Amino acid sequence: MNTKDDFIHLKPKFLSYLERLLGVEGFSTRKDTILPYLSEQRGNFNGSSQLLIRPKTTNQLSEIMKRCSSQNLKIVPIGGNTGLSGGCVPSENGDEILLSLERMNSIRNFDETNYTITVEAGCILSDIKSFVEKRDFFFPLGLASEGSCQIGGNLATNAGGINVLRFGNTRELVLGLEAVLPDGKIWNGLRSLHKDNMGYSLKNLFIGSEGTLCLITAASLKLFPKQINSKTILCCLNKLTSVIELLNLTKKLSSETLTSFELLSNFGVDLSIKHHTQIRFPIENKFNWYALIHLSSSNRNINLEDNLESIFSLALKKGIIEDAIISKSESQENNLWKVRESLSNAQKLEGGSIKHDVSVPIDKIPFFIEMASKEIIKYLPGSRPCPFGHIGDGNIHFNISQPKRLPKDVFLEKSSEINKIVYDIVMELNGSISAEHGIGMLKTKELENYRSNEEIELMHKIKKAIDPENIMNPNKVLNEIK
Repeated sequence: MNTKDDFIHLKPKFLSYLERLLGVEGFSTRKDTILPYLSEQRGNFNGSSQLLIRPKTTNQLSEIMKRCSSQNLKIVPIGGNTGLSGGCVPSENGDEILLSLERMNSIRNFDETNYTITVEAGCILSDIKSFVEKRDFFFPLGLASEGSCQIGGNLATNAGGINVLRFGNTRELVLGLEAVLPDGKIWNGLRSLHKDNMGYSLKNLFIGSEGTLCLITAASLKLFPKQINSKTILCCLNKLTSVIELLNLTKKLSSETLTSFELLSNFGVDLSIKHHTQIRFPIENKFNWYALIHLSSSNRNINLEDNLESIFSLALKKGIIEDAIISKSESQENNLWKVRESLSNAQKLEGGSIKHDVSVPIDKIPFFIEMASKEIIKYLPGSRPCPFGHIGDGNIHFNISQPKRLPKDVFLEKSSEINKIVYDIVMELNGSISAEHGIGMLKTKELENYRSNEEIELMHKIKKAIDPENIMNPNKVLNEIK
């Protein structure tokens, strides 16, 4: 196994090789250039690296991986650095090479007949969405970080977002992949087929593998007709159990137009308004819970407002909701969603926050939120639970803001105990401790604790078979090869 000193010894020849292969723009050893790539955005993980490599083509990347494999040099792939689990942060040892695909950002093919687009891994998500929108198409992956996250990272983590309820996770939006394996071989699976049962699904193995099995270099993605008609309703509730009734009622009455169904608490709304003064919440924040429901369609003739009026009237009649407001314009709709989109940043501005990205069966969401909140407050009085998220697909961001009178560092020291309380309840409900943010470095221990021995053993076998020298993103997802 190479050490940091071994890498320093290899460095002159290796750098000369990189300059011949990539040119001076294709790599850097400058500390100021490398520094922005060394930390996870929450500041929970920080690493060290002596070298950043930025290839421009799949063939260049293939040659680099062949060289790294032959010399047992470890690689940490990095996308837009918007991950929240430390999956793209190198170790503190400084013996891992950072590899960014940001220069591999071309759109290779746009096929309006087959409703597909083939893009390279370094493409910014918002750029893909803008490209197809100008051509009257729609790519539904919707993330708060879409202005900076890269599609390769989205694929590597199987990103979720606000539109999963209707369109599915990233995995469901991918038809084919191209990837470079740890030994430098190129796997070309860029087939734009909706049905393909030729053996094992390598595509689905690599999506969500967080850079531990391969480097995804390109993908063929599904497109949909442009959503030219949309409306949002903000529903006010006092009983958490009512939100499941509202979800099921909306599903029945909205047909195929239900796109997003998000839950907010009054505490979460308070935080967004407090820390983002430009937000105008259109109703007095006196209710316990809120549901943001978004309908959209490619058909301008469908009257979504009438549809929402029907949902509102029946939900009010049944006592499911207390009140509601339907957006009358695009600006009103955007303002409603700003409350939700600003919430993560608002929690950061409020102080320390211990965050959990979990999922449970949809019908168990009220029980989970109430039980987890009760147990956390019992363990640490004054804690302020801030649950919110994609309730339509069972994904809850169950975050805890620090007690007002407790110092931030003292609160964050309680993370392990609080995590265990939350995760134990999640697993009792047959849920998942990672719904859309991945495992990275953050949850490797928890993964081994909460997955069966058989599952962990199988994961290690897969890792060992594809990456026997453990050079791909080591100590992410799985701590070590057994």
